[in-house]
Amino acid sequence: MPAIVVVGAQWGDEGKGKTTDILGTRVDYVVKPNGGNNAGHTVVVGGEKYELKLLPAGILSPNVVPVIGNGVVVNLEALFQEIEMLESRGASTAALKISANAHLVAPYHQTLDKVTERFLGKRAIGTTGRGIGPAYMDKAGRLGIRVQDIFDESILRQKVEGSLRQKNQLLVKIYNRRDVDVDETVEWFLQFAERLRPMVTDTSLLLNNALDEGKVVVMEGGQATMLDVDHGTYPFVTSSNPSAGGAVVGTGIGPTRINRVVGIIKAYTTRVGAGPFPTELFDDMGVYLQKTGGEYGVNTGRPRRCGWYDAVVARYASRVNGFTDYVLTKLDVLSGIDEIPVCVAYDVDGVRHDEMPVSQTEFHHAKPIYEYFPGWKEDITGARTFEDLPENAQKYVLKLEELSGCRMSVIGVGPDREQSIVRHSLLD
Repeated sequence: MPAIVVVGAQWGDEGKGKTTDILGTRVDYVVKPNGGNNAGHTVVVGGEKYELKLLPAGILSPNVVPVIGNGVVVNLEALFQEIEMLESRGASTAALKISANAHLVAPYHQTLDKVTERFLGKRAIGTTGRGIGPAYMDKAGRLGIRVQDIFDESILRQKVEGSLRQKNQLLVKIYNRRDVDVDETVEWFLQFAERLRPMVTDTSLLLNNALDEGKVVVMEGGQATMLDVDHGTYPFVTSSNPSAGGAVVGTGIGPTRINRVVGIIKAYTTRVGAGPFPTELFDDMGVYLQKTGGEYGVNTGRPRRCGWYDAVVARYASRVNGFTDYVLTKLDVLSGIDEIPVCVAYDVDGVRHDEMPVSQTEFHHAKPIYEYFPGWKEDITGARTFEDLPENAQKYVLKLEELSGCRMSVIGVGPDREQSIVRHSLLD
């Protein structure tokens, strides 16, 4: 049975949570393979809005086993706050499983994240300040603390001491902050140990056994392709690999077991934080897209930067991830616009680029080359088949499909689970 990867194709906030939730009605396991509580999902079920930051979106489907994979960095305080929020609203989190190999976000990671951003000044990346980058730095530097470590106080203390030996020097001598106490940090971790213990398991074994048994597993990537630390708009990226390859590493599921790679892409483009954005709008239309689309970050509340659909980015994401399908979201936001521009290529210092420029400098200088398509006035939120869409909306979708290098299998026409048009099944 299939292992399916769900990946954002732009700079995040494309609607991955809704897609995973829709799939969750027909799958058995939903896994978060990377990121932390910096990668929020908004899911609307029966008119109820849920904002998820660390938990997989599939947790809202009663027959799904939600899994936090080994590639995630887990803030335990944030995890239990989110669990309590869901349970207070009647959702069950009893089936949640967490990898023993997932790394933990410590309070000192959040401190370092914030002071480093301030120290960078104009060169700040625009992080959420949640400590995600420093936690991944410790993981790569072999100074990280994993979920399994909090069940052995001796090992936990050794690791905290080793990590703080360096960090306290930075905090005190470079950033003029007080040092972090080892005992306080160890106690902070230990307070979660017994509550966490029943959730922790070998998730790689769990998921591979599930596939052997014919179960369907969905891997739900956080952030998006253009924020990938290798393939995104570096250095304005996250600290993990939210592209499709990262799902393999972050779950312990081998690449030969993946059947579908589904890209989630908006009918326009947004991004949060600093960094280049060729189609960004600075006029009233940018404000219109922001307000009509509700473009505010789930985690931070920051307004998202808005721009037109970028087919160069779409083609690049298709290539990097090997997409089998696209899910096009928020098509309804474009209703009422007379003429809709689509970026089909870039102009970089007088040279046309139909594909992503090689260098960061060229991408910073890229200017969009637009083609224009007639809009539609009709409300499409009630459409449930492709033929229900106005003719111009159909033509717009088909043109995006042609330009983007992958078929548009599902079209979102509203925020609710039911407001989707399925042209091709993501599971068959």
